[in-house]
Amino acid sequence: TNINGALQTGAKLLNDYIAQNDIDARSVSLIIFLTDGRPTVGETQSSKILSNTKEAIRDKFCLFTIGIGNDVDHKLLERMALENCGMTRLFQEDEDAASHLKGFYDEIGTPLLSDIRVDYPEGDVEQVTQNFFPNYFNGSEIIIAGKLINRTSDKLHVEVTASNSKKYILLKTDVAIDLPSRNDIRGVPGLEDGKGDNNYIERAWSYLTIKELLNSRLKSDDIQEKDKLMEKAKSMALAYNFVTPFTVLKMKEAGLHSEPPQEEFISPSTDGIGEKVQSLQGHKAPPGIRRGQDKQRIKISKTSADGDPHFVIDFPSSKLSVCFNIDGEPGDILRLVSDHKESGVTVNGQLIGAPAPPNGHKKHRTYFSTITILSNKPERSYLEITPKRVILDDGERLVLSCGRSAVVRSRSLEVSISAFSNITVTIRDSISFVILIHHYKKPAPYQRNHLGFYISNSKGLSSDSHGLLGQFLSHEVKLLQESLNTSRQEAGQNQTEALKASPTNTLKVKGRLVPVVWKQRRIYNGQQEIECWFAKNNADKLIDGSYQDYLASHPFDTGTSFGTINSL
Repeated sequence: TNINGALQTGAKLLNDYIAQNDIDARSVSLIIFLTDGRPTVGETQSSKILSNTKEAIRDKFCLFTIGIGNDVDHKLLERMALENCGMTRLFQEDEDAASHLKGFYDEIGTPLLSDIRVDYPEGDVEQVTQNFFPNYFNGSEIIIAGKLINRTSDKLHVEVTASNSKKYILLKTDVAIDLPSRNDIRGVPGLEDGKGDNNYIERAWSYLTIKELLNSRLKSDDIQEKDKLMEKAKSMALAYNFVTPFTVLKMKEAGLHSEPPQEEFISPSTDGIGEKVQSLQGHKAPPGIRRGQDKQRIKISKTSADGDPHFVIDFPSSKLSVCFNIDGEPGDILRLVSDHKESGVTVNGQLIGAPAPPNGHKKHRTYFSTITILSNKPERSYLEITPKRVILDDGERLVLSCGRSAVVRSRSLEVSISAFSNITVTIRDSISFVILIHHYKKPAPYQRNHLGFYISNSKGLSSDSHGLLGQFLSHEVKLLQESLNTSRQEAGQNQTEALKASPTNTLKVKGRLVPVVWKQRRIYNGQQEIECWFAKNNADKLIDGSYQDYLASHPFDTGTSFGTINSL
């Protein structure tokens, strides 16, 4: 049996395949090594086989080992799996190997995530068990235990990071701590009647810790370190009444006494898929995560569509802002940004209706209930955003709650959720949109939970971009000189005040003359007040055509040019 040669060949084949192919996001690269013997051909020293295997794999994928029969080196297979983020299975000769292999494949046949890491604030927990898991498969589970340092707090901050070949995900939440019920034993056999140790959560922590100590001992080549790890495991096993290969089993009733084998390795060591040993201490957040970053105020452009909906266009070079309203109908889908042909980006917003406020001039109000974003380059990604959730579909569907902070990052797209506040969508690092979430705790009859859309960075959009907002991103406007001259005559030195008071101001936009009046508006959820020139009558003469030309037939319609709508 040439174990070393087989593993070297397998690792080379997989490394070459990964280097030459675009790996599907739903796949996980791994090696399954099956043997019924010991190393007898080629390299036969276990230590050399272990080092050669680790060098060949280089943490690029995991190694899963399966031994069949009694003539296998159990320790070698287990250690190879442990050192390469895999697990091992051992089958006896008289067992049904085919059914066992099928069951094993069922365990790892549906990979969901890779590199899962769960972090807690360093000063809140200690003695945390394994918190990094190379793979998470459908049907597997992740269990982490630790001790609370701050027992007066009513919540614990948790951050979970994970990825696959195309996405990076960061989830943040605060978990409520209910100390009186942490060891609720109702429905637990043997504990509910008070006959057993009811602190089973602490026992679970000790069980996981003992497993990690024994795994560390198996992987270590240092005799002194192995002895220390063994003593720690023995001490904890005796304190919590667990049996290990290094503790004595005493049966009081039968008076039996058995000595453990000297080098037998505890079988639960590789029950979990892809285990890695962690040090027994609180863990810091991974690089790149900043505590409290969700509370930072976002700095974005005034160019936006928010509220009823109220549109604002900022023209920095002209030092002017222009605003207008669109009185659409509930159910209308408005094209906000259409640049599908050039940058591959389309943004649409769907309206929801609400009754008009009392004594108002409108027959009803409308708000954005859904914002949809399509990015078609370099690969197609769909985003559907509502006040409750974000759906990302780029070949696989991911649903995120707007009530939990999270970051999802793929090759060309990043979605960052600040819980109950906003969603930032960044495309190829050159296009950024911010969607504000408006929630009402006690909404009036004319209020609805809705969204606001803001353009933060438009550098990646082309000069041919269109849509109710997109058509102005590469243009400028100016007040006509006639308006300026009139204001000077009327107000002398106080030109600005005269412009504000005049009912006959005119803007020149794309060669068109647009009558405007001066207004003040609040944006960013009312946090900032701006001054703008308001174009009446659904932005008549300000926008190309009329607002009906910006209606899409469904949320992911794309406009390649004005007046033309394509469907994907």
